[in-house]
Amino acid sequence: MTYIAGVDIGNSTTEVCVGEADLNGSIHFLTSSSCPTTGTKGTLSNTHGIKTALKQAMSKINRNMEDITLIRLNEAAPVIGDTAMETLTETIITDSSMIGHNPSTPAGAGQAVGEILLIDNLSRGVSGTAYIVAAPSSFSYEEVAALLNQSADSLDITGVILQADEAVLVENRLHKKVPIIDEVARINKLPDGVPAAIEVALPGQTIRMLSNPYGIATLLHLNAEETRTVTPIAKSLIGKRSAVVLKTPGGNVRENALPAGEIYLEAENSTSINLDEGAEKIMQVVSDAGNIRDLSGQPDTNVGNMFNRIKKGMSEVDNIPDADIHITDILAVDTMAPVLISGALAGETCLEKAVGIAAMVKTQQLPMQKIAEILKSELHTDVKVAGVEAVMAGLGALTTPGTKLPLAILDMGGGSTDAAVISEEGRVIMTHQAGAGELVSMLIETELGLSDRHMAEQIKKYPLAKVESLFHMRMENGQMTFVDESIDPRFYGRVVLLAEEGFIRIEEDIPMEKIVQVRQDAKRKVFVTNAFRALQKVAPDHDLKNISNVVLVGGSAEDFEIPEMLMDEFSNYRIVCGRGNIRGQEGPRNAVATGLVLSYAGEIQ
Repeated sequence: MTYIAGVDIGNSTTEVCVGEADLNGSIHFLTSSSCPTTGTKGTLSNTHGIKTALKQAMSKINRNMEDITLIRLNEAAPVIGDTAMETLTETIITDSSMIGHNPSTPAGAGQAVGEILLIDNLSRGVSGTAYIVAAPSSFSYEEVAALLNQSADSLDITGVILQADEAVLVENRLHKKVPIIDEVARINKLPDGVPAAIEVALPGQTIRMLSNPYGIATLLHLNAEETRTVTPIAKSLIGKRSAVVLKTPGGNVRENALPAGEIYLEAENSTSINLDEGAEKIMQVVSDAGNIRDLSGQPDTNVGNMFNRIKKGMSEVDNIPDADIHITDILAVDTMAPVLISGALAGETCLEKAVGIAAMVKTQQLPMQKIAEILKSELHTDVKVAGVEAVMAGLGALTTPGTKLPLAILDMGGGSTDAAVISEEGRVIMTHQAGAGELVSMLIETELGLSDRHMAEQIKKYPLAKVESLFHMRMENGQMTFVDESIDPRFYGRVVLLAEEGFIRIEEDIPMEKIVQVRQDAKRKVFVTNAFRALQKVAPDHDLKNISNVVLVGGSAEDFEIPEMLMDEFSNYRIVCGRGNIRGQEGPRNAVATGLVLSYAGEIQ
């Protein structure tokens, strides 16, 4: 028996296809498998994942890895994708000039103005002066309420700031109701005796005065120059349920434009572009530059440091000299990134303009040959670096029922989007583009302010629902779904992801509609943009109207909405577009591995 194994090493997943070849070179496909890629794509660490995937595949047909006659590896490993987020501006607020956050349990409603008075110093308060009392968590809610009630007749207490999550408990015990906000972590940094304004919105509404610079000016009696300087504060408080702004002596606010830096393109038409110009202009310059040999950034700037970091990271994982590492493509995307406000007392952030960048890194060395040598010595099997990834993906895509030449394929993975067009004569034109699933995850994580990348990955993969009772939930498309068995109470009132294994609760208190919008916008910015960019490069005469069929393959083609987005966009060009179904059974996965096995048959014949 002649067993041929095709191995596709991707950024996230290593896939294997095993076929049996007869004497005439005909292939009978037997099995396939996949497992997470070990290490960075194109490095020696990949061998562990390859052996795991081979073992899984051969065990399905009750065979050992040693029974494999030939292992064929894809050739595209030296190209990897990397991503980074660079913020263009930063709002810096000094001398603790403001706090303003969005706790889920403020109490009371309305605005209040007064001097900050720590609860320890209630006895020092004087009548005729309005006070906003600040209480640390060392005071229980009973103690806070009792002290405020005792002082209600002698002091003019207009509002309360709590460190603990106890606003409602305190308000329930007050004789005189006032606006109360809570969950202010660093309350000990509040300066005693300075003027402050507090606002709590009605349920279901957001604050209006403190999210308006003229509202702040009205409450704190600011002049025109002071009003101009509090504009970043007002901007950061938009959409909040509660907020406090302090007027500190000598406190100042300034908006500091960080040096975003220039991108230098070494290409057919060498040029440069400033990151401040935004993603659209950056991508226009990249397109006009022609074939790019290398990209670099202005020293001591955000973008310069980013490109250096990417090259240094690639150098460290595989001991490649810096001179042999080149960035051959980037995808820039406009986004908003939360920036931590200096001087803020509750970890407040302000959304600022940012550019997300995916970079394609290429090396002069061919680490795949080293991987082949290691596998050959460890498995005692012939191993060959057999074909270019995009070409192999095209061969695999042709096993999708209903396809024929000429054919275009889009291979959408984790780090890159590859495209190829195969003519009726079998000629192949291909391209590798920076940006795919990992950039989408980064955009979701950044724009939603999530605490970890794993949750962003989950949001990217699964649709959403809001559990509105123990027996029904509202889907993201508005449909109401009822269930026979009671939903776990810990999901009640929460936004959840509808994963195969069950519900995944989103811990952050973010409206379902916003999550859906951010997720879909991120996918359009990356996949729709890259699909058009890639296909225009490989299309005859660079005209999409010369392409009639596009098959989507790769991990991101399994997404529940990306193929539909692309299908809708390509319909304007009368292009037939859809998910591949490799060998009529694998779906969009396994295209490159299948193509590697098929290419063996072509070589034999």
